[in-house]
Amino acid sequence: VAGDGPAARLSGQRGGSPVLNRLAWGTDLHFDHAGAHARERFLAEVEESGAEALLLSGDLGEADTVAGFLEELEARLARPIYFVLGNHDFYGSSIERVRADVAGTARRARELHWLTAEGPIELSPTVGLVGHDGWSDARNGDWEDSRVKLTDYRLIQDLAGLDRDRLRAKLQALGDEAAAHLGRVLPEAARRFAEVILVTHVPPFPLACLYEGRPADSVWLPHFTCGAVGEVLTRVMAEHPACRLTVLCGHTHCPARFHAAANIDVVTGGAEYGSPRLASLLELE
Repeated sequence: VAGDGPAARLSGQRGGSPVLNRLAWGTDLHFDHAGAHARERFLAEVEESGAEALLLSGDLGEADTVAGFLEELEARLARPIYFVLGNHDFYGSSIERVRADVAGTARRARELHWLTAEGPIELSPTVGLVGHDGWSDARNGDWEDSRVKLTDYRLIQDLAGLDRDRLRAKLQALGDEAAAHLGRVLPEAARRFAEVILVTHVPPFPLACLYEGRPADSVWLPHFTCGAVGEVLTRVMAEHPACRLTVLCGHTHCPARFHAAANIDVVTGGAEYGSPRLASLLELE
C-alpha cells in the first residue's frame, strides 16, 4: 500500500468493474478516550472520504463499550465494516466474554464483519481480505530481561494475577491461536486472489514496531509484536510468490512501513488518544 498520493493503491480490476473502489482504514481509535465532537469528526471523515467500506484494526473501546461503538458505526455509516479487536477491547472482562459479545453483535448486524470469525472475503475479483485480532506473544525481544508491565496484565481477566512463566505461556497460546487461524485462511486467499489485505492489531514483525520513530528495543518487543503470526506470514507467502500481501496493523500508535519479504508489506497505523482519525485510504483499481 505504500504510495505518495492521498490514497494507497491496490490493483483490483477485472473488466474495469471492481466490487469496491475505495476502502478507509482506521486503527486504535479509542473512542472511550474521545468526546462526542471527536467521534463525530471521525464519522464525518469516513463519510466524506468516499470509501465504500471501513477496515478497523482494533482498540475501538473497552469490554463494556466496544460492541456499542461497533453498533454506532454501523448505524451511522451504513457500509461494510471489517474489523478485528485489540487488547484494549478486552479491558475489564475476559477474552471469552468479549469475543462472545462481539460475535453476537456481528451476527445481528448486516454490515459488521469480525474477521477473526470469518474466512477469506472478496473485495474485488483480484483482492481478498483476511484477518485476526492477534496478540503480543512474548516471542520477539527479550522476555527474561523485560520488566514491562502492560495494563493488559491487570485489566484482562485471563492475564491478571499470573506469574511471569504462566503469563508468557498464555501470551504464546494467544499468539498461536492467531497464527493457526491465519495459517488456515491465508493460503486459501493467496490461491484465490492476486493481492490479499490482512488486518490484525499487533505488528507481526519487529521492524514494523516503532516507538517515536525508532525500532522498539528488546524489552518492549515481547509486548508489542506477534512472532507466531510473523512466522506464518513468511512461510505462507513464500509458498505463494505470485500473490502480494499487505498487512494493516496498529497497537503501537506510531506509524511504520516495513517491506518484510518480496511479496509482504506491513503498514502500522499511527494514532493519538482523544483524536480518532483515519490512518489511510486504499484504492482498488
